[in-house]
Amino acid sequence: MDILYLVIPCYNEEAVLDETKKRLEKKMKELMKAKKINKYSKVVFVNDGSKDKTWEKILKFHESNSMFSGVNLSRNRGHQNALLAGLMTVKNDADMVISMDADLQDDIDVIDQFIEEYKKGNDVVYGVRSSRKKDTFFKRNTALMFYRIMEKMGVQIIYNHADYRLMSKRALEALSEFKEVNLFLRGMVPLIGFSYTTVLYERAERFAGESKYPLKKMLAFAFDGITSFSIKPIRFFLFLGIFIFFCSLIILIYALIRYINGAVIWGWTSLMVSIWALGGLQLFAIGVIGEYIGKVYMETKQRPRFIVETYLK
Repeated sequence: MDILYLVIPCYNEEAVLDETKKRLEKKMKELMKAKKINKYSKVVFVNDGSKDKTWEKILKFHESNSMFSGVNLSRNRGHQNALLAGLMTVKNDADMVISMDADLQDDIDVIDQFIEEYKKGNDVVYGVRSSRKKDTFFKRNTALMFYRIMEKMGVQIIYNHADYRLMSKRALEALSEFKEVNLFLRGMVPLIGFSYTTVLYERAERFAGESKYPLKKMLAFAFDGITSFSIKPIRFFLFLGIFIFFCSLIILIYALIRYINGAVIWGWTSLMVSIWALGGLQLFAIGVIGEYIGKVYMETKQRPRFIVETYLK
């Protein structure tokens, strides 16, 4: 039987961890009893520099039951780095690894289906939301817009998939070859190219605590995803610049003809509007280009994406 590890990033999840531990322990025991996974399978909580008692709880879980393990990062590195830290730390100990959030929104009952699909030969199994009825109108439509934009940018991404997925040891080894600092795992995993499938599930409400992804972080995450995987925004401003240049030539010719014919060129309002519009567009374009340059700068430093302070085996 294959060894399964569950990897769960945690940042200030003190309020929900007891219930998460309870439900996952029950699920793991059911899987072991049904002989779907090895008895040495574990649940690994990754503490991403939490400021509450998250790590203290993880330590207690480990002391009371060897099924529970923990990875403590030296400081807060963000959800994607914490998730990658967990995956890379346990990849040599497990045959398959399932990543999920600690807030119990991911349906743990579909883990059985994940394992079944893995045994059919799939190296990656994506958990995909069957619907977004529980989301607000704004969140539902902005999420849909994000996926469509990513698709238009040429990024291969699974619709309505977050980070609830199963990966085989082989897939994790392939993922470890990706050395970039700017992480967007939802875009990186499909690049591996091994056999994959999807499993539908209904996403529940958060059990306790507050969401770690408010609107500001969601927008930053989406922008990182776009700029980490596509140079189309830069190309867009290149073609826009060419278009505006030709428009300016047309306006110049028109102005010269008016001047030769002796017409008075009023143009004060249109001139001011043009200056402000073009100035704003230029600043925005420079900002987008600067974002890419900043990412190149961070990549060239080759700083570690995470530092593991403690790994409880």
